[in-house]
Amino acid sequence: MKTKQPMIFEKMPKDYAGLCGLFLPRPIHDRVGYENTVEIADALAGFEDRMNRDQNDYFDLLCSLISNYESVKPPDLRGVELLKHLVAEHGLSGAELSRILGKSVALGPMILRGQRSITAGHARKLGAHFGMPAGLFLG
Repeated sequence: MKTKQPMIFEKMPKDYAGLCGLFLPRPIHDRVGYENTVEIADALAGFEDRMNRDQNDYFDLLCSLISNYESVKPPDLRGVELLKHLVAEHGLSGAELSRILGKSVALGPMILRGQRSITAGHARKLGAHFGMPAGLFLG
């Protein structure tokens, strides 16, 4: 079985366009995106004193994307518990949650109190708003 070779700093492109050609940074929405971003960041980590400005900028961007993903996605929360966590973390009110969902002003508070369930449509809107997979809100 052939194993994947780790990225090596010395073989990394020196310019920003070349680095983006190797791996185009994007907001991280799932575990695969997270692991791919971490793989490239790991190849650069520890070489900050040898990096040029383009490499440093690229590395900083990857680290920001990783940090954002790790701070937004609590590992053990799903469904309404995840939603409650995100609402508190972002300082949202029940009415603001209703606006995100595009529904009546009462819907957000009702979901948070457990009086209404999160539907697939709600999950898609929440996933898009918080930059997370919609499935995390169902369950």
